[in-house]
Amino acid sequence: MPSIEDTTPPDSAESAAEPTTPSRPTSVARSAGIVSIAVMFSRLFGLAREMIFANFFGAGFLTDAYVVAFRLPNVLRDLFAEGALSVAFVKVFTDYQIKLGEKAAWRLASLVFNLLAVVLSIICIVGIIFSKELVGLVADGFSPEKAALATTLTQIMFPYILLVALAAVAMGVLNTKNIFGIPASASTVFNIVSICVGLGLAYWLSGGGWTVPKDKNAVPDSAAQWAIIGMSIGTLIGGASSLAMQLPSLFRVGFRFSPVISLADEGVKKVVALMTPAILGTSAVQINVLVNTYFVSSIDGAQGWLNYAFRLMQFPIGLFGVAVGTAAIPVLSRLAAEGKKGEFRDTISSSMNLVFLMTLPSACGLIVLGEPIIRLIYERGRFDALATQMTATALVGYSIGLTGYAAIKILSPAFYALDDAKTPMIIALASIVVNFVGCYGLRELFSHYGVTPETPYGYGHVGVALATSLVALVNFTALAYLLRRKISRLNGRAILSAFIKIAISSAVLSVVCYTSYHFILARWGSSGMKMHLIEAFVPIVLGGASFVICAMLLRVEELHQLYAMMSKRFRRSAV
Repeated sequence: MPSIEDTTPPDSAESAAEPTTPSRPTSVARSAGIVSIAVMFSRLFGLAREMIFANFFGAGFLTDAYVVAFRLPNVLRDLFAEGALSVAFVKVFTDYQIKLGEKAAWRLASLVFNLLAVVLSIICIVGIIFSKELVGLVADGFSPEKAALATTLTQIMFPYILLVALAAVAMGVLNTKNIFGIPASASTVFNIVSICVGLGLAYWLSGGGWTVPKDKNAVPDSAAQWAIIGMSIGTLIGGASSLAMQLPSLFRVGFRFSPVISLADEGVKKVVALMTPAILGTSAVQINVLVNTYFVSSIDGAQGWLNYAFRLMQFPIGLFGVAVGTAAIPVLSRLAAEGKKGEFRDTISSSMNLVFLMTLPSACGLIVLGEPIIRLIYERGRFDALATQMTATALVGYSIGLTGYAAIKILSPAFYALDDAKTPMIIALASIVVNFVGCYGLRELFSHYGVTPETPYGYGHVGVALATSLVALVNFTALAYLLRRKISRLNGRAILSAFIKIAISSAVLSVVCYTSYHFILARWGSSGMKMHLIEAFVPIVLGGASFVICAMLLRVEELHQLYAMMSKRFRRSAV
């Protein structure tokens, strides 16, 4: 199988500040490495943000209200921005650069910026006006007091969608110019700003501090509610910062703003034509998460448990799946525009194998070590041992579909690069229906297990998480099958061979992690920060080492590619 590193000259990915010509596509593996580093910092600060929430607000009334309020604009972000808009815009913008030249491409970028600003401003106004009805729709199990707070937070955070949608267009432009690090770092800036500004406003608006009642059903006092309002304002300001930090690079690569709007422009029509079905095609997971919100709204604390678990599961997806997908989109769009079907196919298969290499062991690690990891990260302040247990079980449900989540980030854009947005849309529509049925059935099934006075609904929330994972795996399987039919073949033997080898290595990792964790737990117990660090990191190190050794013995080609790429980069840095 051809190496995906051979698609670009060595220096193309390094020219982050300079525009590059369309004829020199960047290497998917190298660009994914750049994005992975940026995303790693973003996820780390994102975890810090979640730790702060867990410490100061726990998993109850305040967190439930915030999660629902933020989820509404966040789902729209994936619908209109990072999912549908990004892949549709990158495809058309790349075609314009190749076929019509830079001037036409920049005019298209201005048209999309302006049209997006107008349309989403209207959506924001409508969302703010009807926020009460939106909260009632997705969280009908909320008490009147919790629903009222969620409505206020929704009104504050709804403009977030406008800011991150414009940031997504900026990211698409920069990615087509082989600039990946700066746009991928936008999330890091968002997390830092939202943490610092949010906490500062929380203390100021609350009058210097607040208390969270231990009873999840109790209504917090006004100081605590003002504190969560401060965090919401910080979230909105963080969204603005993620756009602002990309603007200097955007102007450096040649973008100049033009105050023009035209729905009749052929390029805009093509973006809209691709984006309309892509709204569902690339955002099925987020739509299903919204369905999850509805089904667990009557379970006190479940919004927080699922949110914290989903954030942890998103760490490897962002670090590997999104990173590879982000790097692959402009390359696939360019290869499709140039009619290079063989290289297109090889890039997909190599990208898939890279995703398997990173996400299969990550999923196994999260399933086996979810509880010690969550205990280390979250269990302090208002986040107690029960919250750790319930979040860990939710993480198991989500992690089963982790590889499917990540692989979709590559397969869906491949269809858009081939000017086919209808196929992912049809699969996504079917998956949403399946998820709705699965959430109901599995929630009812799992709610009969683990029932205690503190958890009257048992593990009902785990059934909802598991339903989402199963849908992601079905979505991935359907996309892979239909893409194979569309491009004649998909290097299936090479992909299957790599998958089996990586799965075997991941199984070895699971055994080592499970054995070492329970040995430490039985020998020394689990109390104090020192033991929390040991019980989490020692099994991770041992499991990771066993995975690498096993993968090397099985001759997993992608592992050797990554090693060669990293060695080359380190040697270059040392010169």
